[in-house]
Amino acid sequence: MDNLCVVMLGPSLRQQGGMATVENLIVNHPAAQLQIRHIALHEEGTIYRRLVVFWRGLWQFLLALIGQPVNVVHVHVSERGSVLRAIVLVWLAQLFRKPVIMHTHGCEFHVFFEALPRLIRWFVALTLRRCAVLIALSDSWRQYYIERCRLDPNRVVVLLNPVKVPSVLPRRPQAAKLQLIFLGRVGHRKGAFDVIKAVAQLPIALQQRLQLRLAGDGEVAQAADLIEQYQLQHCIELLGWIDADMRDQLLSQSDIFLLPSHNEGLPVAMLEAMAWGLPVIVTPVGGIPEMVTQQQQGFLVEPGDVDAIAAALHTLLTDEAQRLQMGQAARAKVEPLDVKQYHRVLQELYGMARSLTPGQIQRQPIMEMLDFSHEKAS
Repeated sequence: MDNLCVVMLGPSLRQQGGMATVENLIVNHPAAQLQIRHIALHEEGTIYRRLVVFWRGLWQFLLALIGQPVNVVHVHVSERGSVLRAIVLVWLAQLFRKPVIMHTHGCEFHVFFEALPRLIRWFVALTLRRCAVLIALSDSWRQYYIERCRLDPNRVVVLLNPVKVPSVLPRRPQAAKLQLIFLGRVGHRKGAFDVIKAVAQLPIALQQRLQLRLAGDGEVAQAADLIEQYQLQHCIELLGWIDADMRDQLLSQSDIFLLPSHNEGLPVAMLEAMAWGLPVIVTPVGGIPEMVTQQQQGFLVEPGDVDAIAAALHTLLTDEAQRLQMGQAARAKVEPLDVKQYHRVLQELYGMARSLTPGQIQRQPIMEMLDFSHEKAS
């Protein structure tokens, strides 16, 4: 395959969260035939800062379209303001007849989309239909975009999030105190408060055998109040947001991962924990059930079911054999999603998109991509 020049647009690579993590994995581990230029369109901060980053990025994108041999435009999008920014990018790329790959990450896109006025909802759907390919993170999300946005099924491909799989796992023998880890924005949506309440339900003897670390920003003060209310300061620690090196260190030291989210796409934090051989306690939302089977890689609990979280914790804390077996199964499940394999698939997708003119698509290449991505993660 000839060299491909790709312009990738999305949040700043310095930003926190799963979308920036995926961007970094793509940009920092490209295939030899790819030339990827990332342009930031969003960065957390004041409204003024966000506007500066957006307009600067938009200007850089326009200059790239005018002066560089751009083959494919790859846009990362979630919901709300991210969708509005993406609309501008898609129609600008259309003016220069550049194929767009829309990479959807939004775990609450459906909430945002259904609340839009009818005319705006129509225009958002029209914009998505102008993309050469739309990447969804799961079969359930693929079906949503096809049904609600009236996308051609042959244009929507499922591509699970990549993960950097460590080559060697630490040994995890029975320890006097087991390490539990939560990675994500602290608050209701990710289930952080449910985790705290579940720990409060455990017998005192089990509380003394665990150390729970919640790593992430968000409603940290409310979480601290809840910890104090249940008098769990002795076994729960709030770390705030951590960098990638600290994340890997914590995962290597941990025994159980928790993320009982109320809404999700396909959480990168969960995939990272599974790659480190951790059993997971998660919810059957978004693409999670396509990666976690009940009592195989961990436990699936309904969103907000504190009793079920406590029961799953009780089992994993007291049954070492099951805990280690689930961790091994979790690792095996995500090994096909290693970033090297991901780039081979992405490179094929770029090559296919380059061959398209706006409004055209070939059925067979997309179906092959779908089959390939699912077989590798089965």
